[in-house]
Order: sequence, then C-alpha cells, then structure tokens
Amino acid sequence: MPEALEDLVMMQPPTANRPLLGTMVLVVEDSRHACEALRLICQRSGARIRRAGSLASAERHLRTYRPRIAVIDLGLPDGSGLELIAKMAEADARIDGIIASSGDESLKDAAIGMGADAFLPKPISSIAHFQKTVLGLLPEDAQPVRVARPAVDEVAPDVLSLRDDLALACELLRTSPGPDTLAYLVNFLLGLAKCTRDPLIGESAADLAALQDGAHANASLLEIANALDARAQHLGGV
Repeated sequence: MPEALEDLVMMQPPTANRPLLGTMVLVVEDSRHACEALRLICQRSGARIRRAGSLASAERHLRTYRPRIAVIDLGLPDGSGLELIAKMAEADARIDGIIASSGDESLKDAAIGMGADAFLPKPISSIAHFQKTVLGLLPEDAQPVRVARPAVDEVAPDVLSLRDDLALACELLRTSPGPDTLAYLVNFLLGLAKCTRDPLIGESAADLAALQDGAHANASLLEIANALDARAQHLGGV
C-alpha cells in the first residue's frame, strides 16, 4: 500500500473489525518468523507496524517515529530488551503501551519491574488476545465502541520467514562465533523452536548449549549449521 494511502487509512477511526486503526506499533524483534506473525496480526487489526531488529535499530526508529505501542523482544543481538524498556518507560513523553515479549515466561517479572505495561509469551499468534492486550493500554478515545471476534483467530507466518531465521543462524555458526554470539544463538534457537514447535531446531539449540557450556555435545558447530541449513532448504521447497 502506498505510504500516502496508508497514512489516510490510519486517520480513520477504529472499527469493530479493525479495532487498532490509527495505532502505530513498533516491533523490536530479531526473528523474522516472530515478526511476521505480529505483522499479520497488526494487518488484520488495522494497526501500522514498524520493525526494528536490534536495540540500535529501535533507537533510530524512535528518533523518527512515535509509536503508540512498542512490542519488545527481551533477547536481541546487541543487548537485552530490558534496557530499551527501562529507557522508554522513563522517557518524558511516554508512549501509551510498552509490551515485553519472550519465550521465557520467567522473565515477566523483570520486564514489568523495568516498566513494561504487559507481557506476551511467545509464540504470539492470537489476534484476539493481542487486540485485547493493546486496547487495554490505549486511551478511551482511541478505542472502538465494540470489537468483533476474528473469523480466524490464529495467524500462521510464511515458512520463508523461518527459513530466513535459520539462514541467519547458519551464517553466524560458520563465522567462528565468540561466547557472546554463542549465548545469543542458543536463546535465538530456543525461542524459534518454541514458536515453531520444531524438534530439529530444539535439538540443535540443545547441542549448541552443550558446546557453549564446554560439555560433551552430539555435534560440532559446523554439524549444527549443516543440520539447520538442511532444514531451511527443505522449508524453502528446494
């Protein structure tokens, strides 16, 4: 959709079927698969989405755009999403809602303690639940009179977004990753395995965690990369 037309649509009042019209959502998420799910949810809800894949990218977005809602993943390639949550919560012009997101639900209290208004465990796939969470954070004048139940509530991201995530993991595994990168990759793959319920990705994450800890593992970095690459190629249908 051309940006001028998108801006015009965003000026329309929210409706029962598109209750988030007029709401800009900044999604700070490194996984393309997880971000694609949120893009589909926002699209069907009427919200406009901006994506940042890192803390640095999020900072650049916030210098240009003012979202109403931010959905912040807690495990990012250049640091913890908790840092960004704390900074946004303390800002003079605070946005309407800061939502923390993670596959590790034990991080909920830490996120709320840093200033998040809500916590969404991954995978995020329910349109109705996302709408309810966001609407609970918006002012009354930004809400529709009623909200219609989505005809189909669950979204299913394109498998190519998962292939992109696996390709990124493979690339990092083949570049002699240091301890920080290995720690990031373990959490990235664990989150991806939880979102996709893919046992092979889960096994690769477990093997990588064993290597990270210096324990005996069933595979080397190259073998893990090759296994993930084979999975990615299969998803791509090639």
